[in-house]
Amino acid sequence: MQRREFLSLAGLAAARAAGAPTFDVRSHGAAGDGKAKDTAAVQRAIDACAAAGGGTVYLPPGTYLSGTVVLKPNVTFYLEAGATLLGSTDLADYLPQSGPPLQGDANAKHLLFARDAANVTVRGPGRIDGQGKAFWEPANRQAPKPEDAWRDVATYDWKPLDRPSPMVEFFNCQNLRIEDVTLANSSGWTLRPVECDTVLIRGIKIRNPVIGPNTDGIDPTCCRNVFIADCDIATGDDAICLKSEAPYGRLGLTKNITITNCVLTCCCSGLTFGTATNGGFENVTFSNSVIYNENVPLNARVISGIAVEMVDGGWVEGVVVSNIRMQRVRTPIFIRLGNRRSAGRLRGVSIDNVQATGAILTSSITGLPGHYAEDVTLANIHIETEEAGRAEWVNREIPEVPGSYPEARMFGRLPAWGLYCRHVSGLRLENLRLAAAPADERPALHCEDVKNLRVGGLEASAPASAQPWIRMVDVRDAVVTACSVPDGTSAAVEVSGPGSGDIRAVGNDFARAGKTFDVRGGAPAGAVVEVQR
Repeated sequence: MQRREFLSLAGLAAARAAGAPTFDVRSHGAAGDGKAKDTAAVQRAIDACAAAGGGTVYLPPGTYLSGTVVLKPNVTFYLEAGATLLGSTDLADYLPQSGPPLQGDANAKHLLFARDAANVTVRGPGRIDGQGKAFWEPANRQAPKPEDAWRDVATYDWKPLDRPSPMVEFFNCQNLRIEDVTLANSSGWTLRPVECDTVLIRGIKIRNPVIGPNTDGIDPTCCRNVFIADCDIATGDDAICLKSEAPYGRLGLTKNITITNCVLTCCCSGLTFGTATNGGFENVTFSNSVIYNENVPLNARVISGIAVEMVDGGWVEGVVVSNIRMQRVRTPIFIRLGNRRSAGRLRGVSIDNVQATGAILTSSITGLPGHYAEDVTLANIHIETEEAGRAEWVNREIPEVPGSYPEARMFGRLPAWGLYCRHVSGLRLENLRLAAAPADERPALHCEDVKNLRVGGLEASAPASAQPWIRMVDVRDAVVTACSVPDGTSAAVEVSGPGSGDIRAVGNDFARAGKTFDVRGGAPAGAVVEVQR
């Protein structure tokens, strides 16, 4: 018996053991030779399965060249080891699905699609391959200057043509399962469930080239009760991106999302919210995962490890991130409340136990004047940076840019190397360990227009110039406790701005600082009180 025949029989036996009928695509006319178009044959097998009340559509080893195929309720689409559903390079083979626009980063053309279908499953050790590079062309852009590599992106070298995107799309499906398959070479977004309820995505592998423009990995959009686990994602754009928009005309909540035990690499964000943030995000957890790059050029590295963005008038409430390892991520943490269409709300974000090495850009938490990011906690965070920031960056006027695309590069160089916080209410920074490159001349922490601030147990390198360890500008109701400054610190805390007040220091070791407090720049007398224990 040939190996292919053995695998085919073994897979069929496994499918039949589940008790449901099995529909082999070869029995419905599929050639599986990678040359003949098998779209119609695969669709016939799906339709026959659905007409029988459900079962398994089976792809034995082979390469099945195809345009759009549409899954139906109660159908399991099983790709055997050695089986590939190969996307056609002819755009005419992708039947537009009503709802989304015909063109764009996400459009109406897909390789695998389901709509209004319950109990759909895509499973197996096989592969779905979109042949994405056929839908891109070189951008022929001018090469960036080496000093701008920190903000450049490798995908800028290519620009997309009209293309199928997302490669795999599900709309308004219940009890959706995607397990074990490899999704590769998407021409645009890879996998998007939209308005789906009870979604399990487990053990899948995504393999898109890092140069792929807009090749997001997984984009749950207005979905509820989503479980993403044990996934291995390498792509060009965001690895996992939660969105809130209405491509099919209705806007639901993105709610009850759990993401765990994943390994992510890309050159955009590891986990991000947005940028489409028209509605609500509630009850999201992300845990026990790795976000990394190998030792690649700066423009091919992850821009933000964790990016929580709200810019379109919606809301974020209840985000818990824990136990995350990052390696060579440009910016470990980026939290942004903006106003691209209207000001929304961002509150209740807790990030705990993150270890990040090889960072080059400052993590930040920013809102807008009068619109604060609220109730944000960073605890047990360890960040090591490699960039030696310069003293001239300390006094840069940082633009508000409320309507700009939210990304960690948006403000340029920031006046602190560890963490920059502006327009935040209810900020807790607990047990942060920040280690700078030896020659960084900026403060470790900069807080501006922050109220209800608690800083406890901070450990951070001393600036390599006469800069304070912590700078506070217009900060109200703050407590700094259990902190110990290193040798070489000119001032432990600098306080400025007429809005500063009610700043208390309790139980700190500031003995090695040249000055404990430096009150200046219009800060009122008595803005700072040191409490001895």
